[in-house]
Amino acid sequence: MKKMSFTKKTMIALIAGLLVGIGVILLREQLTASGNENIWQTINSILFADITAEGNNQAIGIFYIIGQLFVRALQLVLIPLIFTSIVKAIQHIHDTSMLNKLAKKTFVNFILLSGLALALGTLVGFTAYQLGIFHFTAPSDLTTVSDATTGGNPLNVVLNLIQPNLLATFTSNGSILAVVVLAILIGIGIQTLGSKISILPKLNNEVHDLSMKFLNFVITKVGPIAIFTLLVRTFASYGVQYLQPAIIYMILTVAALFVFALVIMPLVLLFIPKLSPIPYLKKIYKVAVFGFSTSSSAATLPLNMETTSNDLGVDESLVSFVTPLATTLNMTGTAIMQVIATFFIASVAGYSVGGIEIMAIIALAFVGSISTPAAPGAGAILLFTIISGLGFTNPAALAAYTFILAINRPVEMLVTAVNVLDDSISALCIGKSMNMLDESVYNNMEKDLQEENLSVATVIDAVE
Repeated sequence: MKKMSFTKKTMIALIAGLLVGIGVILLREQLTASGNENIWQTINSILFADITAEGNNQAIGIFYIIGQLFVRALQLVLIPLIFTSIVKAIQHIHDTSMLNKLAKKTFVNFILLSGLALALGTLVGFTAYQLGIFHFTAPSDLTTVSDATTGGNPLNVVLNLIQPNLLATFTSNGSILAVVVLAILIGIGIQTLGSKISILPKLNNEVHDLSMKFLNFVITKVGPIAIFTLLVRTFASYGVQYLQPAIIYMILTVAALFVFALVIMPLVLLFIPKLSPIPYLKKIYKVAVFGFSTSSSAATLPLNMETTSNDLGVDESLVSFVTPLATTLNMTGTAIMQVIATFFIASVAGYSVGGIEIMAIIALAFVGSISTPAAPGAGAILLFTIISGLGFTNPAALAAYTFILAINRPVEMLVTAVNVLDDSISALCIGKSMNMLDESVYNNMEKDLQEENLSVATVIDAVE
């Protein structure tokens, strides 16, 4: 029998977590109503309790431990993966004479797409925040915003782009922005020095491969179990009052992602490179499906490059630069998700959001989206960097963040699909402007289905 795919395992974990979580809620309600609250306390102590919390010295917290080990394992490779991914992407530039022109067009295109994504995410998130549809009554054991320490000046983010020493850059997950800046500088330095430097590029590639191998192992082997435990524990710990705002958050985020993929992206194609979006949508669907299934832009990169070059007609040399770089830096789906999630957390935690906070959210979400590794789970983890930078760190905010982390898997799968689509959009826009797009190939709608299926199967086998 064929081994069950990771996607099937994940969906089973989600459904099982939802059903068991609802069962746990009903059990807790029943035990509490019947005067057997002590039995629930025992169950909670064994399975769900936060063993680091005050008063839980004797708790076991099996589900809590599994979930935290999973999250910490993802955080363990966060910085090396971000750093090596960016350096590796820059190394794809082989023709140095085209570097300035190509880089300028690439980053302008990235900023344009990211700006559109951030605008959409801000519109949806702030509207929901203003309407109060994220609001709910927090559990009594959570402190209010007035009891929590608020964040400092948002402009500290700019100051922290450069750390005072190398070790400070790599020893804290709070230094993500500094890691991005350093990676860009080192990547350009390696490209400039060329053959004069050989050990560092090789070391960077090996660390990247090792980080991806570790991350893939954690995601594929532990991910479904961790998703199940995170979801069940969230239901058990926070109850029904969290379910309604979470569903609204998911619906809004999914709707925004569909609008961006099916409305805004085709309009970009129509007005910038002046291409019909119909051939693009018909040829790129398999890349979106693969990205959705794997929830990894990195895993989808080979298929995306092949489709963008062979089926959409973009010059292979341009694809080899733009697509890998876009896989690391151009995360429009991630930007939309992070902005809406930040407004969700601000709303449920009681924080006030005005003009300065909106600007800070946009800035942090932009930098966070371009520094997100092309791997599952990274977007939800980097969300913590954004809310920390904004000072949204009271217990209610952390509870909302934990809930997002637990239920965000379906959203992240769709986020990845959007992320991989914008990679090919960037290549098309830049290819048309630099006369490196064969429009006859792009507009050719006749496909050999058998060859296409064989091609996809080959890429999937290579990824596996």
